[in-house]
Amino acid sequence: MATDKTKYLSSKLQNMSASATIAMAQKARALKEEGHDVIALSLGEPDFDTPEHIKNAAKKALDDGYTKYTPVPGLPEIRKAIVTKLKRDNGLDYNMNQIVVSNGAKQTIANLCLALLDPGDEVLIFTPYWVSYFDIVKFAGGTPVTVKADITQDFKVNADQLDAAITDKTKMIIFSSPCNPTGSVYTKDELYELVKVIDKYDDLFIVSDEIYEHINFTEAHASIGSFEEVKDQTITVNGMSKGFAMTGWRLGYMAAPQFIADACAKVQGQFTSGATSFGQMAAAYALLSDMKPSQEMKETYLRRKKLMIELLSDIHGIKTNDPMGAFYIFPDVSFYFGKSVGDITIKNSDDFAEYLLETAHVAVVAGSAFGDDNCIRISYASSDEQLIEACKRIKIALGNIE
Repeated sequence: MATDKTKYLSSKLQNMSASATIAMAQKARALKEEGHDVIALSLGEPDFDTPEHIKNAAKKALDDGYTKYTPVPGLPEIRKAIVTKLKRDNGLDYNMNQIVVSNGAKQTIANLCLALLDPGDEVLIFTPYWVSYFDIVKFAGGTPVTVKADITQDFKVNADQLDAAITDKTKMIIFSSPCNPTGSVYTKDELYELVKVIDKYDDLFIVSDEIYEHINFTEAHASIGSFEEVKDQTITVNGMSKGFAMTGWRLGYMAAPQFIADACAKVQGQFTSGATSFGQMAAAYALLSDMKPSQEMKETYLRRKKLMIELLSDIHGIKTNDPMGAFYIFPDVSFYFGKSVGDITIKNSDDFAEYLLETAHVAVVAGSAFGDDNCIRISYASSDEQLIEACKRIKIALGNIE
């Protein structure tokens, strides 16, 4: 007799949601395998290859014998390079022992939550948020609390909202700037308004996810950890995947107060140990070498962003802002909720994304996965031709909705 084996899975696992971005990518691949021409604008992955000078550095590291285990928090070479980069680019002063290198920024955030959170601890998550924040916090035993900003606020939480959300149970704040999924970027002045609130609470920690730092269309990237008032409460998270087109290398890092860095190294030591040795050497080289390839990628993303805003503004019922970073647009599509086409009624962003995939063969991600059900996330890390064709298909598909 067949039995449901899932009952043997842990309650932690059963309470965890699957990654919506990965789920949509799997659906898109399934349609492609059926022979459909699917344009995938769902995954947050640069469409560029890793620059040659970085790949050559990895090859040299292999030839030089960097094929062994590394210290859990990372090789001295990469941690020293990160210290130099943070001082040079972000105005952050750390020593090598305050740096922990992980298998991607996602592991860095998991390490932090496992190291800092106990049951009952609340974590304020600026919303819209990157999909994994919510479930990582839950899995670590914390309680996620969303602090929401909509398109009228450029999706940026303000100081009054933050102040109102803090309770005696609040232990951590997590946000990203530039933001995934919205592309919004906090200016230095906007961050300082948040700092003035946080400065009142010595036991409140800030996790600042800056993985899209090098895809920033403002005059300068601002790091909240550069404010002296909250330096000792801030953990700055970054990595190599977005700005250097190194997604498959799985290299992230954090800079933190010493006791937090030590705690995260302890957690990582039990789960994965150190990141790949030759990859760390290549990343160390990348951080201190020519940034021209990253700059050229950013310029391409900026041009694509302008193209997408122009194309989307020509589609009835879609409302966009002008995101100042990353490679996403997060349009409000709630105009179409409650409307029908044939026997299909679009009730929410999940239905909207499913309709685009099935009808237009364009894969996007429902905003519900990011905490805002009025929107969808569109990645423009794709060729101009695909972006133009995708918007053409979307316009045709939405034109059939009454």
